[in-house]
Amino acid sequence: MILVDSHCHLDGVEFRDDLDAVVERARSAGVETLVAIGTGDGPPDLEAGLRVAARLPNAYATAGVHPHNANAASESTYPALEELLRKPKVVALGEIGLDYHYDFSPRETQRQVFARQLDIARRAGVPVIIHTREAWDDTLAVLRESLVTRGIFHCFSGGPSEAEEALALGFHLSFAGIVTFPKATAVHDSARLTPLDRMLVETDAPYLAPVPYRGKRNEPAYVLHTARRIAELRGATLEEVAAATTANWARLCLQRTPANG
Repeated sequence: MILVDSHCHLDGVEFRDDLDAVVERARSAGVETLVAIGTGDGPPDLEAGLRVAARLPNAYATAGVHPHNANAASESTYPALEELLRKPKVVALGEIGLDYHYDFSPRETQRQVFARQLDIARRAGVPVIIHTREAWDDTLAVLRESLVTRGIFHCFSGGPSEAEEALALGFHLSFAGIVTFPKATAVHDSARLTPLDRMLVETDAPYLAPVPYRGKRNEPAYVLHTARRIAELRGATLEEVAAATTANWARLCLQRTPANG
């Protein structure tokens, strides 16, 4: 059985002292590929994920400006992102999107930076990784205007109606530890209805550890618990969920589409 943790933040202080042990535990759990998200602390540093991936042979990276850091983006940010997307280990642009819960950056700035990055991803032929919190309608509006249809709604926390809207746009849904929470019934329903060939799994480590580790530091090995819970909800085997989500990630993130002007 092989799993991919399609979204983890390994560059922070949480893993400073034991990253090698974390990676070894992931391998022991069948997690053979890690995707190190490259938003870091925001511009001008866009290489947080790539530094991790360069150190770990089983890791890939993303690059992008998180909505929290949108007000730190400048005109030099965008060509730097374009250059990073040419690196062999950088497989997606993200996480990008809108976050109206914290409003760390002004909402209009978030929308502008989101749209600029979607245009870069479309031209580079890479998928995008979407972060959306309390901004669902605006997120979909910006996506529809961009014409981008390849990407991932990461740490999906919506119900069936949101799942159907995201799937209708052509996106994959990535489920994290929330799907293991007993009261997350709307997410359970979304995990049941999402076609198996449009589903991914992730940890979002170090955040949102699944049951039975809820409240503790999350790490890539724990994606096994998310995949197991999805299998239970769908009446499938763990091996079926692992095989499908691993194949889905490879098809989406390791195959670039022709660039569109």
